[in-house]
Amino acid sequence: MSPTEPNSGIAAVIQRQHHQEDRLIEGPAGTIELRVERPVGVPSGRIAIVCHPHPLYGGTLRNKVVHTLARAALDLGATSIRFNFRGVGASGGRHADGEGEIEDAAFVADWAHREFGAGTLSVLGFSFGAWVALRLAALRPAACLVTIAPPVQRFAFADCALPRCPWLLVQGEADELVDARAVQDWIRGLQRPPDVLLLPGVGHFFHGQLTALRGAVRDWLGRHSPDAGS
Repeated sequence: MSPTEPNSGIAAVIQRQHHQEDRLIEGPAGTIELRVERPVGVPSGRIAIVCHPHPLYGGTLRNKVVHTLARAALDLGATSIRFNFRGVGASGGRHADGEGEIEDAAFVADWAHREFGAGTLSVLGFSFGAWVALRLAALRPAACLVTIAPPVQRFAFADCALPRCPWLLVQGEADELVDARAVQDWIRGLQRPPDVLLLPGVGHFFHGQLTALRGAVRDWLGRHSPDAGS
């Protein structure tokens, strides 16, 4: 299961402060469904791509953690782009065991730069989307990477090229789907480990912790983005 985005009071406030547009573009496997959110006024020049959880287990761009990550980037003036991987929602094609989804993410990043200009790129992902985000950060010149609850025992994280940009990893210690100890073991073996935020008592879907997650990601991005002072 993949809980969908919240409809809270704080979300309503942010909704009045940005423009939202749902779009369809032609991608490598057919249509890609996008949700583009841009702050009112002049954006900072940042672009944030957010990758959703596993398509075969209910992951979509409307997942509540994905929604939270998008809003954290939007809070800083970024153009925030979430999208459905192939075979999800209005996106064409079929699930492609990860490699096709990485291709989708790279295509969206290239499209965003053409559409909105050559701003700095932040890449964020949750669960399966964290693996896609890590792979994307090695394929495109990312300025920042955020990975939430990376499923290190399900995908070949050990084979992934490490990003050279600032990197935040957030992991709930009570995650019922991703083994927090396995994540920590993986981190200890990295030559260039990320900044790590371990959250005691927090499960995979961050129930009751979305506001805290949004603030933590927003604050970290604000400190590490190249144009953080703008």
